[in-house]
Amino acid sequence: MTTPRIRVLIGDDHATLRAGLRMLIDAQHDMTVVGEAGDGEIVLQQAALVRPDVILLDLTMPNLGGLPALDRLRSVAPDSRTLVLTMHDDPAYFRSAMHAGALGYLHKSAAHGELLSAIRVVHAGKPFVSQAMALALAHDVIAGATAAPPSAKPLLSERERKVLGLLAQGFTNQECAAHLRVSVKTVETYRARLYKKLGVKTRAQLVRFAVGSGLLSNDELQSIGGADG
Repeated sequence: MTTPRIRVLIGDDHATLRAGLRMLIDAQHDMTVVGEAGDGEIVLQQAALVRPDVILLDLTMPNLGGLPALDRLRSVAPDSRTLVLTMHDDPAYFRSAMHAGALGYLHKSAAHGELLSAIRVVHAGKPFVSQAMALALAHDVIAGATAAPPSAKPLLSERERKVLGLLAQGFTNQECAAHLRVSVKTVETYRARLYKKLGVKTRAQLVRFAVGSGLLSNDELQSIGGADG
């Protein structure tokens, strides 16, 4: 009796990457691509339609980011298992994705063999963490243990929290501006204000501090993506 193939849905906004992944996966004797999508909303539609075994999901996509999509995938495709495939290698993104429902997390620079292994592990219902991410998590824990905790959480305005959430999802200044219906200059002002208030210099530090300190919860990260009132 032939063992059923692992049915994979690819969610990524880069068509060239999707094509390469399709060729790689379809060449395996135990896998097949059953759908692909270029934005988060279409990922949800495809997942509900084809009910894949495994969903490869990027975190930064148009219309709906990967984190809020993860939360909704649990409703539209409860039996599907999600493997995040992303350029974000910061532990804060990993924690947010796993808390939102992902079963595995892999950087896009991973070797093909590791990606295929990750798909098989996640399909088996087991969590997958790459060696590179495991090392990053270990370093993060060590750094957190030796760093002095902030004396108090900075008070942020509602708009600052919205910009913080969008930046944490990987949106560019231009994408934040379009989402919030403000100018790029306004977003740059909010971003500079956040960096100053939180005492950080890079986006990775911003995300790590926001999630690690509880200033921005995983639920808030997942809820970002709706229309701004």
